[in-house]
Amino acid sequence: MSIQFSDDGLIVHISNKFISYVMEAVDGKYLVLRYFGKAVRRYHGAGEPFYYKRGYTTEHPCSIPNVSFDDFPFEYPARGYGDYRIPAFAVTQDSGIEFVKLMFQGFRVLEEKPELTGLPAAFAKKGETETLEVTCEDGIAGIRVRLYYTIFEDRGVIARSQKVENIGNQALKLQNVQSFSLELPAKEYDVLSLYGTHAGEGNVSRSLLSHGVWRIESVRGSSSPQQQPFFALMDPHSTEYSGEVYGFQLIYSGNFLAQAEKDQFGNVRAQIGIHPDTFCWELNPGEAFQAPEAILNYSSEGLNGMSQNFHWLYQYHLMPSGFTHRERPVLLNSWEAMYYDVSLGKLEEQAEQAKELGAELFVLDDGWFRADNSSRTSMGDWECNQQKLPGGIAAAAELIHSKGMQFGLWFEPEAVCRDSNLYREHPDWALQIPGYEITEGRHEYILDLSQKKVREYVISVLDAYLEGGQIDYVKWDMNRPFTEVNSLALPKERKGEISHRYILGLYEILDTITKRYPKMLLEGCSSGGARFDPGMLHYAAQNWSSDNTDAFDRTRIQAGFSLMYPPIAMGAHVSITPNHQTGRTVSLNTRYQVARLFNMGYELDLSKCSSEEKSEIARQIEEYKKERGWLQRASFYRNEAPNENYAIWSSVREDQEECLAMIFQKLYRPLCSRGRFRLAGLNPEYDYVECGSKKSYGGDELMETGISIPLAKEDFYVFMFHFIREK
Repeated sequence: MSIQFSDDGLIVHISNKFISYVMEAVDGKYLVLRYFGKAVRRYHGAGEPFYYKRGYTTEHPCSIPNVSFDDFPFEYPARGYGDYRIPAFAVTQDSGIEFVKLMFQGFRVLEEKPELTGLPAAFAKKGETETLEVTCEDGIAGIRVRLYYTIFEDRGVIARSQKVENIGNQALKLQNVQSFSLELPAKEYDVLSLYGTHAGEGNVSRSLLSHGVWRIESVRGSSSPQQQPFFALMDPHSTEYSGEVYGFQLIYSGNFLAQAEKDQFGNVRAQIGIHPDTFCWELNPGEAFQAPEAILNYSSEGLNGMSQNFHWLYQYHLMPSGFTHRERPVLLNSWEAMYYDVSLGKLEEQAEQAKELGAELFVLDDGWFRADNSSRTSMGDWECNQQKLPGGIAAAAELIHSKGMQFGLWFEPEAVCRDSNLYREHPDWALQIPGYEITEGRHEYILDLSQKKVREYVISVLDAYLEGGQIDYVKWDMNRPFTEVNSLALPKERKGEISHRYILGLYEILDTITKRYPKMLLEGCSSGGARFDPGMLHYAAQNWSSDNTDAFDRTRIQAGFSLMYPPIAMGAHVSITPNHQTGRTVSLNTRYQVARLFNMGYELDLSKCSSEEKSEIARQIEEYKKERGWLQRASFYRNEAPNENYAIWSSVREDQEECLAMIFQKLYRPLCSRGRFRLAGLNPEYDYVECGSKKSYGGDELMETGISIPLAKEDFYVFMFHFIREK
């Protein structure tokens, strides 16, 4: 990797062996992007656009003849001086005028990646990255923006962020601070994103980017199941294995806006950052504001190439480093066995059977603190119901530990019920607008995490349960979107800051707890995948992908999330059949195989399982334990299926000596050609034995010729192939 400058110091080329990113300070003042894509050795000015005189435009002092600012590839654009496309930055000055004109000031190379105060971000050891700091200023407004570009040594990714400083004498209102803006040359692009709903997360949407503005967003207070804070622009002919893909993701857990504009001339501008509709930040003289980090990801090897970049970055440079290689325990979650009706007797019954079957972690879900068996009471008090669990959580933990298993506990620290002691004592701790009734969600209000005393309370509650070391795992849930977004503790001039201050408060709590208890495994959850995002992954080493545990639906959900997240970050449970969410009946083997390549657990009532089912579960757990060591560090691929009746995945060991491949047959269709599937990521020089058939194949043969897809006379059937290098 390197950061090189032209002789006059106005062109900078950021590169490694995979990518190049080139910027120029035209006339020493206009910062523009010249190239982002596959690595080039040196940049000599290739690809600079030609301009001709146009009507209905503006004129500017610039050495480039006939330049139009309305299609100039500005690196960090604002409106007001001739660029009418989507802006990345907007400021209201003390006069009430919304105007800013940033001019280039200089480049500076940093040996280490700077930390982002109060925000999660990718991290790296010295020597693994280089960072370029670019300074731009508007001297009249008294504002300085520092743009950061961090390139990693081994992959096609660049981390982007902005820091805004008030260097003047007037108070400023930040209205829009996007985490990056990227200009791409005029051509056809497909735009890809993930949409969904509760229990239906991770659906892939792909369409041709047309003229105008394409956008996705969340204004729900969290990143949301409706839209993932991710999108990709790609060659329309790109596949899982081939073609150019530009992937973008925001390391943030709150309201976001992602958009791409195809302008009047066919050029494309892409952006992602905090949603400006729910953001306004007062910046007084001497103060600074840090925008969240975004990841720019370039692949010339299709969507799987993009995914490999994200997987590597998030596993080794984002999630808690103590869990990068740590094997995840096989868990049994109590929710679908008990729901709210928790008792010590039920715990003992389930735990004893879980131990016999080989489970390593018992998770006590919601219900343990409720005054009754519903979601209407007690949220926020976090006092164990001694009638349900005599001796409290300490007794429950001791019981589970006596079985030789770890103990996990469910919390929803951000919520409070109206029927709770906490709300009766501190009604001002909830988000609310005076004079208006607070809207409930799951019979809950939202605690105002922008208030320091609220954060201190949440931390004290968690400390009380965690400091004794009796809890090995915490499931952190959050079950409703935001309404009445107002803090009683903020003055009127700062009301626009509450959504972002809430997320900063959440990160402060998570940072405090994970640093105090670094060995505790934290799993993020928000009604399933409503806050499955890189911001949470920085603190929670794994996330619950969806409340929908139906194996058929999980093939789509897990495949969608695998575009960005490595399998080690995804919880996948084997649940009861017929499934509680969909009513669909799927075999126990299929449920297991769909979860097998991820963080596998169980979520069912073991007392209702037959002896045959228990024997099969014991066999599954034993098999999974033998493989998880390499599976959780493996390269995961979505293999191209011949038609929509199949979902095909494979995991390849780091040394390429072993591979597990899964074919999910959705429906029994004997009259259709089933075709072949080709593997990916194998060593073409190796020969492999398929453990089931004992047949030998060359790695190149498996990747180029492929394997014929078999046929099973049932719906929702899984074929599993296990390839091991032939010695």
